[in-house]
Amino acid sequence: MLNSVVRYLSCPHCGGPLEADGRTLRCPAGHGFDVARQGYVSLLARQAGANADTKEMVEARAAFLGAGHYAPLAAALARLARTVTDPGVPGCVADVGGGTGYYQAHVMDELPGRDGVLLDLSKFAARRAAKAHARIGAVVADAWRPLPLRDGSAALVLNTFAPRNGPELRRVLNPGGTLLVVTPRTDHLAELVGPLGLMRVDERKEERLAGQLAPHFAVTASERLTTAMVLDHEALGLLVGMGPNAHHQDGEDLRRRVARLPERCDVTLSVTLTAYRPLR
Repeated sequence: MLNSVVRYLSCPHCGGPLEADGRTLRCPAGHGFDVARQGYVSLLARQAGANADTKEMVEARAAFLGAGHYAPLAAALARLARTVTDPGVPGCVADVGGGTGYYQAHVMDELPGRDGVLLDLSKFAARRAAKAHARIGAVVADAWRPLPLRDGSAALVLNTFAPRNGPELRRVLNPGGTLLVVTPRTDHLAELVGPLGLMRVDERKEERLAGQLAPHFAVTASERLTTAMVLDHEALGLLVGMGPNAHHQDGEDLRRRVARLPERCDVTLSVTLTAYRPLR
């Protein structure tokens, strides 16, 4: 855990500010949280639920992203982050539901003066995120609970394929800051929905997102990214294994389905990147 990011963190029990005391973070009320030897800290107010990504899911994500298949998305997100972040607004770059830190690491390279805090429900993701970038501190936290970040502590909040708790995202964002959200479009991975039994992207997903965030944010910029990936059987297995479909797939059935596909498949990556400003 980077000492430089502790000043952005708050106690998940009482909301008080945290300070470093050796390898323990403490609040004025006496609550303490030990930093794991892998470099992350858990700030869960209660035990994580079954929705946390497993070790196998995180390993699949690290392998798939490390191969560069989603590199166009990471690059687009980093460019947009550089464009919309006001250098005069204080605060960290917070990634809520940030997984292994792959996307945030690209953003941090574009914002060299910022500290980063990544929050994810999975301790296995946090372990990797703690090493994803020299300026990222990794925290285990639940996106649906009060976030262990101080009010207005983030100049930029990232939310990529992750849960969106509108009131909490607004609370932790500086009034002059920006929220960046990445959501899949209906044609995202469309070639694999039938053959691999994947969940379909809700046609009203963007409408629902707007409804979730409308009371707290206004859109300032939006762009679409659509590109083709060429994935072999190994990459297809990793792609399914790294996301929510992994919770609903039988491993042997997936291998049979993948084996029926061509050795190299054209698969669509299609997302919307949206920038929001907080409403006062």
